[in-house]
Amino acid sequence: MAAGRDAALPLREGDSGEAVADVQDRLRSLGYGPISDVAGDFGRATRASVEAFQRHRGLRVDGVCGTQTWQTLVEAGHRLGDRFLYRRTPMLRGDDVAELQQRLCALGFDTGRVDGIFGDTTARALREFQENAALPVDGIVGSDTLRELRRVAARAAPPLQLVSTVRARELLRHSPPTLSGRHVAIGEPGGLAAPLAAFRRRLVAHGASVTTLHHPDDSTQAQQANGVGADVYLMLRLEPERAGTLAAFYSGYRDESVGGRLLAEAIQRVVPDALGVPDLGAHGMSIVVLRETRMPAVIVEVGPAATVVEHGSALAEALVRALAAWASGPWE
Repeated sequence: MAAGRDAALPLREGDSGEAVADVQDRLRSLGYGPISDVAGDFGRATRASVEAFQRHRGLRVDGVCGTQTWQTLVEAGHRLGDRFLYRRTPMLRGDDVAELQQRLCALGFDTGRVDGIFGDTTARALREFQENAALPVDGIVGSDTLRELRRVAARAAPPLQLVSTVRARELLRHSPPTLSGRHVAIGEPGGLAAPLAAFRRRLVAHGASVTTLHHPDDSTQAQQANGVGADVYLMLRLEPERAGTLAAFYSGYRDESVGGRLLAEAIQRVVPDALGVPDLGAHGMSIVVLRETRMPAVIVEVGPAATVVEHGSALAEALVRALAAWASGPWE
């Protein structure tokens, strides 16, 4: 599927054509086959393969190949060494970038979270490696840099933890143990204006600085949260027809947001009881807003609508209690 044909998305069961055949080929090449549907026909077997891919990659499992599923399929096809890697705009993304980050972090060069995005922190870690290895410091993963990276990695003892994970834990340990002075970014796509306002008031009363983000695009919200330098990001998402509370944090490429996971678990300990709804768990995911935020980030999905409206004040209070408990640690 060429970039110019992105307008064909989303693709779902019942669709047919060259774009569907492209998706099927990519799924097969990644091991999500065999697919018994006729080539170019999006049938039950193709849907099952899409769902398996989404589940493995931490995406929303709906069996539909939308923009994020398609982009993740493309990224999954990149192998380290297939192309030059460097800092550019828009940033390079893919499994090859994630492997580079893992290798650098294992050698003690901190790329930040392993997210498959070649940003400034990855570029800085790469230059540090090149300087340490007496290579030309150009910030480009070409044949010489890749050869040296593999040579050094083969001789190095495997680390107990990636340096990025160790530093993330240290940052959490040295953060203030209360909400006072913390900068909290709140995202809300719509439908939760009253609970959001109550949540904001309670955070301010605890001494937190609060930025509310309303942009409908998740990637833009992530950029805005990064831009204001938030210490933590929380998105509230209403699921009108589903009873329960679910908290999602970043997990992908054998890495995860330590702070995000602990916050998601803290939320699930109090919010379901506050609303009187089922606890749907804390889940590691790799959806856009979690992958692209640089700080601990959690998406909280709540429903049904009638219950959330009735208990909006209790929801706000529970979220503040969860954040306060998270801020106080202790960190693992």
